[in-house]
Amino acid sequence: MVNADILGMLRPGYLDFLDRISQQLTGSTVLLFAVFMEVAISMVLLSRVLAYKANRWAHFIAIPLTILWVVVPALLPSLGETTPLSYVFFASVEVVTMVFMFWYVWQWPQPERRYN
Repeated sequence: MVNADILGMLRPGYLDFLDRISQQLTGSTVLLFAVFMEVAISMVLLSRVLAYKANRWAHFIAIPLTILWVVVPALLPSLGETTPLSYVFFASVEVVTMVFMFWYVWQWPQPERRYN
């Protein structure tokens, strides 16, 4: 969603809005935002190192969190305007991708056990 944020800065008045709202954010709020932003990149590593069952559960938790992280800002009013179409586009692509990933993880076959 960084692309949506960068394009959002091109809207008149958006930087003033960011300046106003950033003065109201606490360090804890910014940390919470940072954690949400790192969920997706963490899943790349975790999908390689976690065991099958833990990997599935991590995806079942991370995917809905990521969808919320993308959808909630689109529902909140910003600058008293409707959500920009560019954000709706980026959010739609990300949500569709996340829903596909959820379905894909749901379909993962149980790995075969190897007996030595």
